[in-house]
Amino acid sequence: MAVQANEVNQVTGKPAQGPDGEQLDSLRDENAQLQEAVHAHAVVDQAIGVFLAAGRLTPDQGWQVLREVSQRTNTKLRHVSELIIDGARTGRLPADIRAELDSQLALRQPSPVAE
Repeated sequence: MAVQANEVNQVTGKPAQGPDGEQLDSLRDENAQLQEAVHAHAVVDQAIGVFLAAGRLTPDQGWQVLREVSQRTNTKLRHVSELIIDGARTGRLPADIRAELDSQLALRQPSPVAE
């Protein structure tokens, strides 16, 4: 007996699944993970852009700073990036992030300004 498109599983209340239901769920999960990864990548790029806009770092140096701050403060890279973006707007950063950021920035020379 084939599953009809409008049937509902009486136990879960979710749409009934045919033989490909597990595959469909797997594809939905993968899609959600990919969307999250794209969003996280955009947030990291924006944080790197904050460093570029300030004229302090190159894109590669910005990536290195974010990575080091993340690792040394045991904070997810995406969260560090969100804090940097918010900090650029508000001027506020958590003390541990600010201390490590200052330390990492001190290790890197400002990028040369083109004349």
